[in-house]
Amino acid sequence: MSSYITRKTPGDTTWFRHDRFGMFIHWGLYSMPARHEWIKFRERIPEDKYDKYFKYFNPDLYDPKEWARQAKAAGMKYVVMTAKHHEGFCMFDSQYTDYKCTNTPAGRDLLREYVDAFRAEGLRIGFYYSLIDWHHPDFTVDFNHPRRFDADSESLNQGRDMHRYAEYMRNQVTELLTNYGKIDILWFDFSYPGQSDPERPWIGGKGKDDWEAEKLIATVRSLQPHVIIDNRTGLDQDLWTPEQYQPQSWLRHKETGELLTWEACQTFSGSWGYHRDETSWKSPEMLIQMLVSTVSLGGNLLMNVGPTARGYLDSRAEHALKVYADWMKYNSRSIYGCTMAEPEFTAPNGCRFTQSEDGTRLYVHLFQYPFAFLELPGLAGKVDYAQFLHDGSELLYTENSVRHFSIGRTEADNLLVIELPAVKPDVVVPVIELFLK
Repeated sequence: MSSYITRKTPGDTTWFRHDRFGMFIHWGLYSMPARHEWIKFRERIPEDKYDKYFKYFNPDLYDPKEWARQAKAAGMKYVVMTAKHHEGFCMFDSQYTDYKCTNTPAGRDLLREYVDAFRAEGLRIGFYYSLIDWHHPDFTVDFNHPRRFDADSESLNQGRDMHRYAEYMRNQVTELLTNYGKIDILWFDFSYPGQSDPERPWIGGKGKDDWEAEKLIATVRSLQPHVIIDNRTGLDQDLWTPEQYQPQSWLRHKETGELLTWEACQTFSGSWGYHRDETSWKSPEMLIQMLVSTVSLGGNLLMNVGPTARGYLDSRAEHALKVYADWMKYNSRSIYGCTMAEPEFTAPNGCRFTQSEDGTRLYVHLFQYPFAFLELPGLAGKVDYAQFLHDGSELLYTENSVRHFSIGRTEADNLLVIELPAVKPDVVVPVIELFLK
């Protein structure tokens, strides 16, 4: 069994640490301008102009069953979709606002269709809910608000009441956890208490007190105690979420040093929402290596898609999902139920290890394919059988020496030497499965 023990948290993360791979979906009105999900902030778009997107939002090609099919084929086991992003637009039929999808030409509850479709494919369901709301009349203008540079930005906050807004959030979260069945993940986003503008002291940041985070979390736990909650309300909960960053070691709690349950959230390209003109799409090698590297450090990967305004995944997103589908079809055993290898096993340069939770199998992911031999220090006498994972073909090996006609015999204690074919298999990242004694 794995010797790694993670920090105990209120929610049930057992399934989460087994499944390892999920889909993030960022979808909202920002898919119409198609220039980044923060476009209202970046371009300081006023309400009357942004309302044009609300007026014409009509995803007539939305087919969540197809999304779910592709997610499942890609090997994703859970999914998190934006119920409300920073723009404040709700993708569900909330009774607490008119700013929702049912009042657009879409005319229906898009979140419910997502839940039904993904649940039918056996995926666990998550909701993203933004703590920020640039539309709500009680959300005060702050450092991350589209109107922060308005000439009258100070007077804009007169009459706004964050207590009323916090109550609004609790009411909506109650809807989300009451009307859609069992929810597995609640992904809040985000706190920024340290940000401020010394020349305009009314333009500050927001943190757990502004969200009334204690009440918010208590509301969630009272409705669905099992649910996994991230730590972006400003309160430690179940899940730590590095964003657009790949950790180089297993995350630890800053105060106790305990190992954390963590999830790297990443994008296929540079933005979260649909961005028509973006060109920074990741290569197949990078996509697979990010998943492997995350699991090799005891983490999960949440990979994002940004559907178009008409409700489909564009060809670039589908190609990226196909990269995962092709690789996971044959190599998922090195991901599901796996974690960081025990400390006694050290991966050589160009490789990443994962190990099954029960300790019986060690997986060697070849980021760089070596010529003829792979030398694995410290593994002599510990391996019972070796094979390529993608096709189950045997790999021969020797122990404690490298034998080759040009060098004779080189002795090395505790060395396992695997003989490899000269030509790399037709796999983006080949995996060697070692059955341990």
